[in-house]
Amino acid sequence: MSISRSICVYCGSRPGVRASYTESARATGKMLAARGWQLVYGAGDVGLMGEVARTAQAAGGRTFGVIPEHLFPHEVGKRDLSTFVVTETMHERKKVMFMNADAVVVLPGGAGSLDELFEVLTWRQIGLHEKPIFVLNIEGYWTPLLNMIAHIIAEGFADASLADMVVAVDSVAELETSLVAALA
Repeated sequence: MSISRSICVYCGSRPGVRASYTESARATGKMLAARGWQLVYGAGDVGLMGEVARTAQAAGGRTFGVIPEHLFPHEVGKRDLSTFVVTETMHERKKVMFMNADAVVVLPGGAGSLDELFEVLTWRQIGLHEKPIFVLNIEGYWTPLLNMIAHIIAEGFADASLADMVVAVDSVAELETSLVAALA
């Protein structure tokens, strides 16, 4: 199967408390594989990361994982990926993931997912790229973040265009439709 696009997915190394988070991670992996899009992610085999990757693999999808040496034992580095890269630092990990992707999708996650999101959002804000960035707002998980971005704009710390740089979608079906349109 030829790879038409690669989608970077940032998400939790934990499953979270809602079954819908796991279900959406699995649906994302399945959707990426069905579209022939390669999953680019943090190479972990735990939490939502593991769910996305295992489901993409089971559906015949290609997987590109990047993990820093120090997280290998914590995130249980998934060695059976199509491409497996070990980096020295987190910064290298983020750069390799981003450089090998055509779009970014953020599923529910914690501080690491926020770090990854804000780095690519900042890069977009300062004109370093124009790749689309989506947050999968399952059960309103990212609503407080979206409100914070609106607050940052309202308080004069960012241009109104910042809000347009992060597209919130409420379902994997909506994510798929939005990705298809953005990557056309």
